[in-house]
Amino acid sequence: MVIVLISLVAAAYGAAAGLLLPKVAYRLAVEPGEPWRFDCPRGHPLTGWLGTARCQGAAYGPDPVRTAVLTAVVCGALAGAAGNVPEAAVWALLAPFAVLLALVDRAVHRLPDVVTLPLAAGAVALLGCAALAPGAAGSWRDGLLGGAALAAGYFVLFLINPDGMGFGDVKLALALGVALGWYGWGVLLVGAFLGFLYGGLYGLSLVLRGRAGRRTALPFGPFMAAGAFTGLLLGGLAA
Repeated sequence: MVIVLISLVAAAYGAAAGLLLPKVAYRLAVEPGEPWRFDCPRGHPLTGWLGTARCQGAAYGPDPVRTAVLTAVVCGALAGAAGNVPEAAVWALLAPFAVLLALVDRAVHRLPDVVTLPLAAGAVALLGCAALAPGAAGSWRDGLLGGAALAAGYFVLFLINPDGMGFGDVKLALALGVALGWYGWGVLLVGAFLGFLYGGLYGLSLVLRGRAGRRTALPFGPFMAAGAFTGLLLGGLAA
């Protein structure tokens, strides 16, 4: 009963957070080197960063309902899998930022520093606090090592093929590695592998349908996040 309550509370928080994401996702979805958007598609000045993206009754940017549902499912599932432990709150707090990055990367193939770096810092700080609380089911030290290891691995891939792997992926790997490493090296490897598997399967499906070629660039952030999501679910359930 307690786990169900935790999951429902996290899902409610995720839904509320998801409703706030469309406007900031729209404002951050710009090409590298361009300033953040300050006007709606009709040219009207934007006020604030959070909330649904609407102008004179017309919606723009990510769909708020779908975003809210997605964020609610992610937060609720992660918190429910973790159970009555302090890191459940950490996953729920961080998940909306991962969803935001996936939305932006899907739109413009970019993972902005203004989100990836605070996400990594937040993962380190919040899991450090969780490690001090009673009942924690993971290791902060392993989380730090996992973050360094996954970021280093992605950095090597970036050096080998900078056209296929962006530096934003390296920074996102730091945050995801900290989270996955919390549950140990096995979960880290599973989460990292699944990210590549999901991305590979999606790319293959596009090629088979004639919608992409072998050299077509794909946003990898959403698949990294999906792989980490699956790894955290497995890690939470196992713990």
